[in-house]
Amino acid sequence: MVAQLPVVADSLRLYVNEIRRFPLLTEEEEHGFAVSFFEDKNLAAAHTMITSNLRFVVKIAYEFRHYGLKMLDLIQEGNIGLMMAVRKFNPYKGVRLISYAVWWIKAYIQNHIISSWSLLKIGTTQAQRKLFFKLRQTKSALLQMNDGDEENLTAAQSLHVTEQEFSEMEQRMQGDCSLNAEIPGSDGATALESLADDRLNQEELLVDFQENQNLQQTVAEVVNRLNEKERYIIEKRITADEPMTLQEIASHFSISRERVRQIEEGALRKAKQALLPLLAA
Repeated sequence: MVAQLPVVADSLRLYVNEIRRFPLLTEEEEHGFAVSFFEDKNLAAAHTMITSNLRFVVKIAYEFRHYGLKMLDLIQEGNIGLMMAVRKFNPYKGVRLISYAVWWIKAYIQNHIISSWSLLKIGTTQAQRKLFFKLRQTKSALLQMNDGDEENLTAAQSLHVTEQEFSEMEQRMQGDCSLNAEIPGSDGATALESLADDRLNQEELLVDFQENQNLQQTVAEVVNRLNEKERYIIEKRITADEPMTLQEIASHFSISRERVRQIEEGALRKAKQALLPLLAA
């Protein structure tokens, strides 16, 4: 009879068992390694400081387990934060490495959560990032106090944000939804099929085209009623893709800039008076 193969522990369990092999450092030992790396860039000392604190990264990462991401990914980001902390740690400040590294570890984990949560940016400011991570905790506490009666306004006030900011972040935290996902109870219909098409149909496009053509023709007729100087100024100042300056036109006609401005205003008045009855017809 073939012996049954032992059940292999999952990757997370294997990782945790592996890092437990690294002993914790006493305060004196840690200070010695920290000074060695700070003063002499001793990479072996830095490696020892990192490995001795890996289990703390796991503990911190576990606090963010409710965001639906893989624990090993959170731990990996936290480890990067730990390495950055070791790199910048000053042993002469009188604090333990982990006390300093907590901020770095959490920052890298939170950045990973925010970047992985949605295709859209949801934490562009420090206030939004804080709201993202405090929203779930605050709502849960309020629901318990109010016997399940959810109050967004009270939650927003407790986080010192507006109700609109609170609601927008709450909607973003629902996550992304595929447009190809089937709508429950719709016999296979997708979310994409339920979206309204705001584009103009063929008839509306034709009407829009004809109206533009008529408007262009009307404007051309009005411009042709102006004298040569007025028409030149309107064409070069108003309808041109790269309008000329008053000075350029003044130099062209050998007149002053003020005279060009007066002619332009007069031409626009004539054009407006001529357009009104044509457009009303």
